[in-house]
Amino acid sequence: MEIVEATGLWEPEPGWLNTASYGLPPRPAWSALQQALDEWRRGAVSWDGWDASVGRSRAAFARLVGVGADDVAIGANVSGLLSVVAAGLPDGARVVVPEIEFTSNLFPWLVHADRGVEIVTVPLDELAGAIDERVDLVAFSVVQSATGELSPADDVIAAARAHGALVVADATQACGWLPVDASRYDVLACAAYKWLMAPRGAAFCYVAPALRDRLRPLQAGWYAGEVHAYYGPPLRLAESARRLDTSPAWFSYVGAAPALELLNDIGVDRVHEHDVALADRFRAGLGLPPGDSAIVSVDLPGAERRLAAAGVRAAVRDGRLRASFHVYTTEADVDEALNALSDAR
Repeated sequence: MEIVEATGLWEPEPGWLNTASYGLPPRPAWSALQQALDEWRRGAVSWDGWDASVGRSRAAFARLVGVGADDVAIGANVSGLLSVVAAGLPDGARVVVPEIEFTSNLFPWLVHADRGVEIVTVPLDELAGAIDERVDLVAFSVVQSATGELSPADDVIAAARAHGALVVADATQACGWLPVDASRYDVLACAAYKWLMAPRGAAFCYVAPALRDRLRPLQAGWYAGEVHAYYGPPLRLAESARRLDTSPAWFSYVGAAPALELLNDIGVDRVHEHDVALADRFRAGLGLPPGDSAIVSVDLPGAERRLAAAGVRAAVRDGRLRASFHVYTTEADVDEALNALSDAR
């Protein structure tokens, strides 16, 4: 599906430049969610149809990141999914993380300080060089939340493999606009409410098969069982990554499935080209060189106030304006923002 054809499936108010905070649902996702809410209100159906959306979402995410559905666990958020990985670290493990990392990929490691887990934070551009034989795990975001920077994944993965360290990535600000191959990582987690345009409460986690059997499913319940284990012993966990599933918030996945399937139909390569072109249009209007991200972070005092007065919605992170551009963003949205900022340049 071409971008021009797809954009008619969204109905944003002009000026939404804040997908890095949350994404806007396409019409198929919104309609599916409204139908499910109406079914719930009336008690019209069983939950089986809503539950089928979890399987559809898992399969669509797996396709998006180039892995098998059996290697993808589902949950509600990144920190919850990564907490199981953190709990599997040995006492005294050493973890290296960028110093600007979003806390969902930092706090899960820091809470284990009481058993000697050491967290070392370094500048993003020094991450690969900080990995040596003492490091057990390196964790980073594929795209940084605060700045929109693409992390040096190739260098980090190469250094980790050379020293036997595990590689854990948060792809929340990447999946949906940036092509991502999850199989390169040991663990790759992603919340779906931003660039995947799903309701908040759906998240996915690729876990390499070699690592999966080393993790204890600390949140195991009926959904982690083989064919949904309802009552009584013995423990019968799924053989696949489903053993790490947590019981899903059904309606989040009802909305996630159509959104993810649509992204696959459009193709992330097309979305990437569209999003980065709009980001570069914005950068050019501010006198900046082209970049490689759908997120633009810039120091413009008073920018948030000026944009808000013009009806443009963006964010401020770490004291800087953060504007983000996705499939439903138009050139008119970009130009409206630039006009609002004209006096601040």
